[in-house]
Amino acid sequence: MNQLAVVEQDGEETRVRFVRHLKHPVEKVWTALTDNDKLKQWFSELRVEDLREGGTISFDMQNGTYEYFEILELKPLSVLEYTWAENRVRFELYPEPEGCRLVLIETVVEITDHTPKDIAGWDVCLDVIEALLDGRTVSQRKAVWEEKYPRYVEKFAELNRNE
Repeated sequence: MNQLAVVEQDGEETRVRFVRHLKHPVEKVWTALTDNDKLKQWFSELRVEDLREGGTISFDMQNGTYEYFEILELKPLSVLEYTWAENRVRFELYPEPEGCRLVLIETVVEITDHTPKDIAGWDVCLDVIEALLDGRTVSQRKAVWEEKYPRYVEKFAELNRNE
């Protein structure tokens, strides 16, 4: 199992940082993040509408409505950052001899009871990306999430105790 994300506070913001070392080239991982056919395999509600800085990514709320997130930074094969409601989500890719390092940073403006749920969700998404790239599947996503979620609840509770 992959290590939990690192959670750090910096003034008003909280940064949650995941790191995955993948045995796949940057190009293949970038495609998993930006190609809608690949994207829907690991996050079916997300869709890239316009892949450019200032472009949009949509989130299907599963009730007939959509949220739209603005792409804040785009460096092909390197950086994809977009808004996530009031937060920001940033994917960074770094070539490595055996593949690449994928870094996901969510910058959280306000920690709520929902934050550990979202963070556990991103953790599972990264597991699924890795599995898909490796030609495997994660059939028990909910079970994996249920294992990770209480660990993130505790991580955020510790953060509040340390304030």
